[in-house]
Amino acid sequence: MHSLCIYAQPRRYRLDAMNVIGESILHPSRWSVRARTTVASTLVIAFCLVIAGLALVFVLANSLHLSALNSSEARATQLVQQLTGKSPADLDPSLLSTDSQIGIVQIVDADHRIVAQSPGTDSDLLSERILGPDESDTYGRVKKSDNEDYWLIGQGAQTPAGPVTVFVGADREPVETVVTTVAVLLAIAGPLVLGLAAFATYRLVGSALAPVERIRARVASISSGRQGERVPVPSGNDEIARLATTMNDMLARLDEGALAQQRFVSDASHELRSPLSTITTALELAHRRPDLLDDALIEDALLPEARRMRQLIEDLLILARSDESELESIGTVVDVDLDDILFAEQKRIDGISEIAVTATVAPVRVSGDPRALARMVRNLVDNAVRHSETLVHLECSEAGHEAHIVIEDDGPGIPAAERERIFGRFVRLDQPRSRQGGGSGLGLAIASEIVAAHHGTISVRERVGCGITGGGSRFEVTIPLPTD
Repeated sequence: MHSLCIYAQPRRYRLDAMNVIGESILHPSRWSVRARTTVASTLVIAFCLVIAGLALVFVLANSLHLSALNSSEARATQLVQQLTGKSPADLDPSLLSTDSQIGIVQIVDADHRIVAQSPGTDSDLLSERILGPDESDTYGRVKKSDNEDYWLIGQGAQTPAGPVTVFVGADREPVETVVTTVAVLLAIAGPLVLGLAAFATYRLVGSALAPVERIRARVASISSGRQGERVPVPSGNDEIARLATTMNDMLARLDEGALAQQRFVSDASHELRSPLSTITTALELAHRRPDLLDDALIEDALLPEARRMRQLIEDLLILARSDESELESIGTVVDVDLDDILFAEQKRIDGISEIAVTATVAPVRVSGDPRALARMVRNLVDNAVRHSETLVHLECSEAGHEAHIVIEDDGPGIPAAERERIFGRFVRLDQPRSRQGGGSGLGLAIASEIVAAHHGTISVRERVGCGITGGGSRFEVTIPLPTD
């Protein structure tokens, strides 16, 4: 019994495998694009060939049938015309002869006697129905024997010897032979055409998809550690070439993102290392010399560095959320008075700094996140205070359908070549002074992200006045006003 089970299991597995393979072959959704295209085009061509073949055979058979009937009617009309002045015995023998279309001619009198007929035919009447003069009729198909099959027509005539009926039979055999031959040729040529079409479609689709396979193979070989690789772009300007170009653009963006992420991680690690080193050194010193852990050490070393590290972590969290497109969802969108934010910043700077702050503020209200907008203004103001010599100027107003915020300082200014770069992360044009002032190089980057989240723009250029004389920078922010 155990042996039977052992031998039965491999067979069951083979049957299961065969069933799976059979289902894969029979299920079109599991076929390749090349196979589906070939099968679809072959079926369409087969359908068209069948319809065209049937139409051709039908039209050919109908045309030959009508041609044979027309020839029969013409022969019967000739015979009737001659019989009006002649007896059947005096007819032209050529009118009784047969050809490829006329199979038989018979002239029958009123007593059903054959008075004239085609040479070589038997004496059986084609039809018992006798027609009077000037009458005509179509008898349809008449079969005398296995080899004699006609389309029969009849016309009545008045001869000097009395009334007669002229029968002319169109031979069906030549018509059927031609139609059958054409049908057989179509039946033979059809599969050949289908096979050629399937082969050509399979090869053409394969050639068309070859660049796609090369692109797929190259993409499969690209790893995160190998930057700068691109997929091959085929010649031409078809859909596959545009796909390859788009994928190369995507790979370029991914490379830029990976490099930016690496720089971000490196810069963040560098920025966090400094306060952590300071705190670690102070704690190690306090551990060896507990008597040195006094208020001065805590206030001068531990707390400032801890606050700096906390601020840096908060900035990194905001930027991380902006990278995940979550910045727009921070906070609740409400009406925000920008003039109140600027007045609050003026008051704050007056209380903590010797830098003079002037303001030209008009009532301006926008829709947005009040905490994010306040953070944006504070970052710009802190940057201006950090780089100013004696004075910072704040301004907000409405122009058209936008709110304008201007923050100016009388510092050294920003070179034109660096005005786009300063909104990047961890960018500091004067690193020693920024470190002493507590800057991490993230304030302007966060401000730029907040402005973008509110569908606005931010730019910097040389100061143009507004109560300040001498160099300096002018930051301009525009935010769309709410629509009614």
